[in-house]
Amino acid sequence: MIYRFIEKEIIKALEPGIVVGLFGARRTGKTVLMNKIKNKIGKKILFIQGEDLNSAEILGSQRLDQLRRFVDGYDYLFIDEAQKIPRVGVSLKLIVDNIPGLSVFVTGSSAFGLRGEIGEPLVGRSRYFHLYPIAELEWSRTEDFLKAKENLEPRLIYGSYPQVALADSFESKKDALESIKDGYLLKDILERDNIKDSIFVLNLLRQIAFQIGHDISYSELATNAKAHAKTVMRYLELLEKSFVIFSLPGFSKNLRSEYNRTPRYYFWDNGIRNAIISNYNALNLRDDAGVLWENYCISERIKAADYKKIYSNKYFWRTYDQKEIDYIEERGGKLFGYEFKYGFGSAKPPKLFLQTYPGSEYAVINRDNYRDFLTGA
Repeated sequence: MIYRFIEKEIIKALEPGIVVGLFGARRTGKTVLMNKIKNKIGKKILFIQGEDLNSAEILGSQRLDQLRRFVDGYDYLFIDEAQKIPRVGVSLKLIVDNIPGLSVFVTGSSAFGLRGEIGEPLVGRSRYFHLYPIAELEWSRTEDFLKAKENLEPRLIYGSYPQVALADSFESKKDALESIKDGYLLKDILERDNIKDSIFVLNLLRQIAFQIGHDISYSELATNAKAHAKTVMRYLELLEKSFVIFSLPGFSKNLRSEYNRTPRYYFWDNGIRNAIISNYNALNLRDDAGVLWENYCISERIKAADYKKIYSNKYFWRTYDQKEIDYIEERGGKLFGYEFKYGFGSAKPPKLFLQTYPGSEYAVINRDNYRDFLTGA
């Protein structure tokens, strides 16, 4: 069984009168984690699949008499894929307000509406958790440093979706990634917009995959996708809400030369990025090892920070004359800059940055020192 960092926190949060929500991309293991928690609690739990029409009809009814009968005799209500149930947030409010002693736990693969639907009627009575593909932080609980280094290249190439990580050969990992890409990756977006053809979204993702760590141009993306820039911006937002990609804004405070017009985009999972461009070659056969390293380091750092509740603002930094730092964290009133080198070369911090922001710190993250950084130490 794969160790998941937030399991104990979720169990602790499951109190009467509180709705706990677990969100994340499809196939990241939300249902497995929910079942594991169900087995550990060992009390009377009503476990519902959001796609079950009979249960969905009752839970979406907003009729208190039906809801009382439905949950009568249970200590917990678990709803998997709750976004499938119409008006589920209002019904959960009715349950929390009128049925004391019941704890509620829901999962959702999409942030399009479920979190807002739950959050609005249940302000102050809901807690949210995000489940990512398996994080380096989680691997570190079961691997020593040597084992982690052995597994580093496969993770840079194939990523850490549970189905992929548990596959027993590179070919099986590739097959699992192709299955996720073709069957699950864009399902929420396609269902939301009733799109019959995913080619447009996949083409947009391919463009993003080749521009990791670089500034993007909405107009250029739109031209290549044969679409309007506003359409591209909208779908990039949807891809973020479906937990496929995330963005970093440019840091700009004191200098007119600092660039902050457009964000930079990264993938939550390296394997998905490589599946999008159909490249599973070993690192010594490809020219984007540095890109994979940067994507992996930034995504894993953000996962660890989220899990461990290390709060910070996150940016990249660049000036118009091409001075830059890959990743910036602003925490405790201080700036921390990081450069990512897959090799072991050194990199000096831009003097302009240190002069402009005195007291800032700077570090190069390579294969010798990456583990503490990626686990939030």
